[in-house]
Amino acid sequence: MSKAKLLVVEDDLNLGDILQEYLQMKGYDTTLCRDGEEGWNKFKKGKFDLCLLDVMMPKKDGFTLAKGIKKVQEDLPVLFLTAKNQKEDVIDGLKIGADDYLTKPFSMEELLLRISAILKRTQKGTEVSPLKTYSFGDFVLHYDEQYIEGPSGKQKLTSKENELIRLLASEINKLVNRSHALKQIWGDDSYFNARSMDVYLSKIRKILKDDPKVQIITVHGEGFKMIVGEA
Repeated sequence: MSKAKLLVVEDDLNLGDILQEYLQMKGYDTTLCRDGEEGWNKFKKGKFDLCLLDVMMPKKDGFTLAKGIKKVQEDLPVLFLTAKNQKEDVIDGLKIGADDYLTKPFSMEELLLRISAILKRTQKGTEVSPLKTYSFGDFVLHYDEQYIEGPSGKQKLTSKENELIRLLASEINKLVNRSHALKQIWGDDSYFNARSMDVYLSKIRKILKDDPKVQIITVHGEGFKMIVGEA
């Protein structure tokens, strides 16, 4: 099995060197860049499985870099490494499509666990399986091809949108427990992942807005469910 390729963009010289050495020692093919512009150039020339981005960097900050990366390769996972720990910063990262957000200082063991969890989740789609579709209202989810077809045509989905819609479509008119959904799709039910799921649910509601027969309702403190064919 080939090594996972990591793009690390960190302007702190000492931390950058430590990260590169540690991750290489743990078996990851690690490319280190010192600023956002260098990171962008390396991204365009290479093929990576995960990006670890500092937020506050010269030339191009981490949020700007992540936006550019997501425009080119939407499903490439991003993990932010930053000293910015305000809730607003976390939400900004989630809106960009971040997969995780680790505040400094952090332990290398925790970083390694988070990298492993992200890669396990994003690389599991390499197995070949029969084509699966899920129909509800005026929509059809093409799960294996990762797009949804509805009144407005076809729309490509991110991996998390795809997994969430599949979960909802598998349990139509039934309550989906929040903790269960988080553990199944994100790997754990941490605060960060819970906020991430709320952002993705909001995106899915916008995708489904063309069919009034399909609604996603939230049951506070318990979970959410997809209602089909009811007012």
